[in-house]
Amino acid sequence: MKSQLKSAVILAGLLLGVFFLRSVYAQEAAPFKTFNVYTDGNARDNHYIPSGWMGDWGDIKYNDKWKDKPYSGTSSIQIIYNGKAAQGARWAGIYWQNPPNNWGTRPGGYDLTGAKKLTFWARGDKGGERIEEFKIGGITGEYADSDVSGIGPVVLTTEWQEFTIDLDGKDLSSISGGFCWATNIDVNPDGATFYLDDIKYE
Repeated sequence: MKSQLKSAVILAGLLLGVFFLRSVYAQEAAPFKTFNVYTDGNARDNHYIPSGWMGDWGDIKYNDKWKDKPYSGTSSIQIIYNGKAAQGARWAGIYWQNPPNNWGTRPGGYDLTGAKKLTFWARGDKGGERIEEFKIGGITGEYADSDVSGIGPVVLTTEWQEFTIDLDGKDLSSISGGFCWATNIDVNPDGATFYLDDIKYE
């Protein structure tokens, strides 16, 4: 009787171990599901809020329902930077944040572990618009982003182009700053109008 009970306990332990290992393997092997920052102005699966207006924020106009020539869907984001230095900073930019207006002062963000890249499409209104930086992460403070990655400077054309921010090897366990752009007067003395579409983590 004792022998049978001992065998049953051992078998149960082995089965539990196999189940645990299979669960861990399944979690590690599960592919990353596309995580959208922006697809269309009214899309329910958009994440992050473009709340972090920086520098000469008064120089920026933002329209996330621009209907003319989107890359895909029904709309794209139009950003107009007039370069007038309303706040005297001589540069401007926007952070997409979670929660809104979070500069590392409160918990938030998303765990994007498994993402290998962030891709987006961009074009300029006239061509030659220069964006000094596109990036993800980089918010500091008590609840800082777990990592940062970016590209730039980028010079836009009038045609839609796809851009990629490499995230391989990055710690994406807590990202409050989901997307960001920044530029300045020195490289856009007459301002810059540009468009963004299909911003997503893959």
